[in-house]
Amino acid sequence: MGNDVNEAVTDGAERFLSDAAARGLDVDVVERPAARSLEEAAGILGISPADIVKSLVVKHRDGSFLFALIPGDRQISWPKLRALVGVNKLSLPHADVALAATGYERGTITPLGSTTPWPVYADATITGRRISMGAGAHGRSAFVDADALTAALGAVVADISEPN
Repeated sequence: MGNDVNEAVTDGAERFLSDAAARGLDVDVVERPAARSLEEAAGILGISPADIVKSLVVKHRDGSFLFALIPGDRQISWPKLRALVGVNKLSLPHADVALAATGYERGTITPLGSTTPWPVYADATITGRRISMGAGAHGRSAFVDADALTAALGAVVADISEPN
C-alpha cells in the first residue's frame, strides 16, 4: 500500500507542476512538515494565515463544481457566491466527492492540475499579493503571485468572502 500512497503524492504533485508550467506560471514549491491547522501551516511557512489561500471545491445542485479561492483568515460568503454564480444552492461536498471531482485529497486541493478544469472564483482580497496554496500533495505548499494565478486560470475575481 505504501507504493500507492507514494504514487498518489507523486501524481498530484506532478499534475500541479505540469499544469503550472503549461500555463506559464512561476511557482515555488516548498516541502513542510504536516500541520494540524491552517494557522499552524502559516507559522511553519513564516507567513500570516491571510497569505494561505484555501482552494475550496463547491458543488452545484446540477452535479458540477467550481473552485473558490479564499484567504485563510476568511470564509466563503454563500450569499455573495450564489449571487455571482447565479444559483440559489451551492454546497461543500464530502471529501470523497471532492477527490473524485478534482483528483486531489482535502488539504492538497488546487485548481492547477485538477483532473477536471472546473471554473475558478477568487476572492478579491487575494489580488496584488504573493500567496501560498496547496501544491497537489500533503506536506507541500506552493508560493505564487495571485494576479498571475487568477489570470492563468481565467478566474472570476470578486468579493466572495467574509471574515471568519
